[in-house]
Amino acid sequence: MQKIDLNNKTILVTGSPGFIGANLVIRLLKELSSGTVVSLDNMNNYYDPALKEYRLGLIEKAAESSPVKHVFVKGSIGDKVLVDELFSTYHFDVVVNLAAQAGVRYSIDHPDVYIESNIIGFYNLLEACRHNPVEHLVYASSSSVYGGNKKVSFSTDDKVDNPVSLYAATKKSDELLAHAYSKLYNIPSTGLRFFTVYGPAGRPDMFYYSATQKLVAGKTIQIFNYGDMRRDFTFIDDIVEGVYRVMQGAPEKKNGEDGLPIPPYAVYNIGGGQPENLLDYISTLQEELVRAGVLPADYDFEGHRELVGMQAGDVPVTYADSEALERDYGFTPKIGIREGLRKFCEWYAEYYK
Repeated sequence: MQKIDLNNKTILVTGSPGFIGANLVIRLLKELSSGTVVSLDNMNNYYDPALKEYRLGLIEKAAESSPVKHVFVKGSIGDKVLVDELFSTYHFDVVVNLAAQAGVRYSIDHPDVYIESNIIGFYNLLEACRHNPVEHLVYASSSSVYGGNKKVSFSTDDKVDNPVSLYAATKKSDELLAHAYSKLYNIPSTGLRFFTVYGPAGRPDMFYYSATQKLVAGKTIQIFNYGDMRRDFTFIDDIVEGVYRVMQGAPEKKNGEDGLPIPPYAVYNIGGGQPENLLDYISTLQEELVRAGVLPADYDFEGHRELVGMQAGDVPVTYADSEALERDYGFTPKIGIREGLRKFCEWYAEYYK
C-alpha cells in the first residue's frame, strides 16, 4: 500500500454538499493543516435542495477556521468540459467521487439520470484521471451490488453479477470501469461499498428520515416485506472515518512478469457488520423521537404502521463483511443504532424546530 499524506494536497470531493460528501469535507477541513479541497455538486432537486444549502453552510463555517482552502463549484460530473477544466486548473492529487444519483426505487422510473451521473459522470472522472494523473481515486460503490445474494455476510470476494436494480447495475459498472482504467493507465483506485448510511442531515428519501417525517405529519409508514428485513445500518461518522483512512492508503503500483501494470485496484465494504431487524430499528427510532421531543410520549405508533410486501429492486438482507477494511486500514464501524438514531433525532428536533 502506498501511504499518502493528505496535507498540502489538492483534493476533489464530488457530491459535496451531499450527505456523505459534506461530512467528509468538514472532516478534511478540521483535520488537515494545509492544502485545498474542491467540492463539486449540481445541487439537483432529487430531494429538498435546502438541505444541501444547509450542509454547504456547515462546510463554509468549518472553512472559516481551517488552514485548508475550500472552493465550491456548482456543476455536474456529467459535464465533461467542466470536469476537464477543473482537473487542468487544480491538478488534483486525490479524487473522492461521492456524486451519484442515489436511490433504488427512483431508478425504476428515472433511468436516464442514473446513466448520466453514475456511468457517464464516472467515465468523465476516469478520463480526467488518465490525462491528469492522480495519486488516488476513491469512489463510492454500494451494498446494492450484492443483489439478492443468499450468502451472508457479504464479502468482496463474492460474485456480484446479478443486480436487481438499475442503481446497483450502475455501481457495479463503476467498479468494472475503474478496474479497466487501473489496468490500462495505472490509476490507483479504491471502491467502497457503503451499507445503508444514516445520520443527522441525511437523505430524506432514506427510510429513517422519511418515516420520521410521515409520523410527524400523522401519516402511516409502510414497512416493506412485512418487516422481515435486515439491514447493516452504518452511521455517517463511521463511513467518513473509513473514507478518510482509505484516502491515505492507495493500492500500490506494480508491474507483472509481462512488464505491464498489475492494476492498482481495490474494493472494500464499509458496513456495521451487525445487521438489524427492521422492526427493532423502527422501535428504536420511535423511542428516540419521543426522547428528543419530536413526538409525544403517548403517540399511537401501532396505528401508524402498515406492513406491506416487498418493493421491486429491494433486497431482504444486507450484511457487510468488513474484515479486509480492518486488516488493511485498522478500522471497523462501531457506532450502534441507539447512539446513531439518538444523534439523528436530536438534530431533527433542532433543524425543524
